[in-house]
Amino acid sequence: MPESKGFIAFAVELLGHAGPVRARAMFGGHGIYCGDLMIGLVDDDEIFLKTDDATRARFEAAGCRQWVYTGGKKETRTSYFRPPDEAHESPEDMEPWGRLALEAARRAGAAKLAKGAKKKTKSATKKAR
Repeated sequence: MPESKGFIAFAVELLGHAGPVRARAMFGGHGIYCGDLMIGLVDDDEIFLKTDDATRARFEAAGCRQWVYTGGKKETRTSYFRPPDEAHESPEDMEPWGRLALEAARRAGAAKLAKGAKKKTKSATKKAR
């Protein structure tokens, strides 16, 4: 089911305390971005926020549901979790969850940059030989 424009606007408003947030259509759903970092997604009018090893336990302890992607006959567990119901009440209630997602996205972005720099260094070393 496609997301409603009203729900997308609601999701952006709820997550607005994390920073300048916008939604972008992608893969039949919407990605939620804070700057250039994807902090969440909307699927079937539900918000799911990015987690990592440092934040996942907070979501799990709160009983949050993991977003599972089904492609073909295969199910894939993702790093995205639905925030608790009470977080959907206001931007203030969603703020701590949005900040956790932003932290996870920042760490993922930094890891990606470090991996890219490492590859470039290896490539330059090989060419210099």
